[in-house]
Amino acid sequence: MDSIFFIIAFGALVAGFSQGLSGFGFGLVAMSFWAWVLEPQLAAALTVVGGLTGQIVAAFTVRRGFDLKLILPFIIGGLVGIPIGVYLLPMLDIYKFKTILGVFLILWCPFMLFANRLPKLTNTHRFFDALAGMGGGVMGGLGGFTGTLPTLWCTIRGFDRDTQRSIIQNFNFAMLIVVLISYISNSLITRNMLPYIYIVSPIVVFTSYFGTKMYHGISQQRFKQIILTLLTFSGISMLVTSLPHFFQ
Repeated sequence: MDSIFFIIAFGALVAGFSQGLSGFGFGLVAMSFWAWVLEPQLAAALTVVGGLTGQIVAAFTVRRGFDLKLILPFIIGGLVGIPIGVYLLPMLDIYKFKTILGVFLILWCPFMLFANRLPKLTNTHRFFDALAGMGGGVMGGLGGFTGTLPTLWCTIRGFDRDTQRSIIQNFNFAMLIVVLISYISNSLITRNMLPYIYIVSPIVVFTSYFGTKMYHGISQQRFKQIILTLLTFSGISMLVTSLPHFFQ
């Protein structure tokens, strides 16, 4: 039991700092630690709570202009996707969950590492922004990964650093509130989870705060490269351990 609390705390520490620095990624970073030892529903609940806590801290420490025209398609799509993810969450077992997450990490992280070298889609219809938001909503319902697909899409769109952070930070804040309400209303967050939540929340407050303070001080791209490389290897490890059970 003590080792589980340690892994939860360490995952919250690394993920909180990463989110504070880059504006996204709490779910993926935390899950690379938690998916090994926690049931999917508990891991998802902690990810949502931790991610929302980090976004609240960021809202007060890294303020960016709220551009409703840019963010509205993402939010509309996200609101459509969240119920789908919440509906699918109870159907997942631990080995299928780790397999899906491992495949996603292996595909998504290397792509993000080289995304800056790809052609930018500067002129696209807002419908595709909504689709990215819907993907974020589905992933949010499954485990609090609300910003993953929208961040990838914003990178492909070629948004500058501050514009992307503004979109993702506000999108994540709105979506995680809706996901948390959905989890509570569907009894996916229980009293038994409270001791773990009490560990995650204060850690994320402090680490996310320090991450946001370093946002302007160090290279975000360099830190992102390190995190994405580690996550890629985490995905490979998850597949190695889960695929035999998955095929059984």
